[in-house]
Amino acid sequence: MRNTPFHLVDSSPWPLFGSFAFFFFVSGALFMFKLNLILSFMLGLLFIVLISFFWWRDVVRESLFLGFHSYQVQGNLLLGMVWFISSEVLFFFGFFWSFFHSSLGVSVDLFSSWPPMGVEVLNPLGVPLLNTLVLLSSGFTVTWAHYSLLLNNYSNAIIGMISTIGLGMFFTLLQAMEYLDGFFLISDSVYGSVFFMATGFHGFHVMVGSLFLLVSTVRMVKGQFNMKHHIGLECSIWYWHFVDVVWLFLYISIYWWGSII
Repeated sequence: MRNTPFHLVDSSPWPLFGSFAFFFFVSGALFMFKLNLILSFMLGLLFIVLISFFWWRDVVRESLFLGFHSYQVQGNLLLGMVWFISSEVLFFFGFFWSFFHSSLGVSVDLFSSWPPMGVEVLNPLGVPLLNTLVLLSSGFTVTWAHYSLLLNNYSNAIIGMISTIGLGMFFTLLQAMEYLDGFFLISDSVYGSVFFMATGFHGFHVMVGSLFLLVSTVRMVKGQFNMKHHIGLECSIWYWHFVDVVWLFLYISIYWWGSII
């Protein structure tokens, strides 16, 4: 244990390697979309997974074996998570701003109609409503898992985490089916652009949150969390609740209000 309440991170190669991995990933995505070349995309994705594994491994060693995550450090990590989620809120705020700006002040290029002519919107009482119930249920199960851990009930905590991950995967499957069965594309006016950008990035956040919860569940099974020291689990739960709240705003504004205006 260091004598300072602060943790000065040791030199690590993973931020640099991670930057190169994301570069290959994004470049591979462009090649896949434009030239139908999937190899570079898959290599970039593989590099990201490997670097994430080794980076997470180092963080676990710092907290579990080296004792660097004191109570003061845990507080700073939670504060950092608050700032990160705040930046994500502003990220999605841009999508909502674009949607309401386009729908409330309809351009004459769209024949002053919203949704634009030719765009057949999705039924908000169909798959979107089911997705809403799925995410709300996942918020309940992840909260149950957290309180079970606080009560030192590891079996219920693990069941709650596995249930949450399963619901997150089910949500992703439903959203993929919704995209495949949709009647418009991202190129169909500003409605299609904002719809797929907002819901697509939310779906990406669901996948990241599911991975975050999966890592926390594995650590819980391995006995790396206890009722007083589970900072990684708490951050993943905060992130998942953020995903839930964003979806509620997406459903109310884009799916429901945007379809009846």
